[in-house]
Amino acid sequence: MSTILGFDFGEVRIGVAMGSTELGIAHPLETIAFEENDKKFARIEALIKEWQPSSLVVGLPSYLDGAEHEMSRLARKFANRLTGRFSLPVHLVDERLSSAGATQALNEIGVRGRKQKPALDQVAAMQILQAYFDGSGIVN
Repeated sequence: MSTILGFDFGEVRIGVAMGSTELGIAHPLETIAFEENDKKFARIEALIKEWQPSSLVVGLPSYLDGAEHEMSRLARKFANRLTGRFSLPVHLVDERLSSAGATQALNEIGVRGRKQKPALDQVAAMQILQAYFDGSGIVN
């Protein structure tokens, strides 16, 4: 059994989820919300030391038609940085509807409006990681 960490990359916040390959179920973990990249990567390093994942998953945003945009480029850059810093395999997963899905999931459990903000990014990361476990939307 190995652990995998999933990331919903954003310029301001990074949602993090974890799951095990044995169960194939993703769970929200936390939202990293530092302005400085050094602090973001220090927190990611601490999570990697704590969970010791075998690989990482990063959501790749794109337009609904699949065309990439500026956030796609930034997410790829983030994935490359993870590979370079932590020497772990990084898989990209199509995340076109992860934020909308996260909002819907939170609405279904009664978390609405502003109350969603602290959990939204980590629930989106959970959906990205779950898509990886389910074998759907894998870009590479």
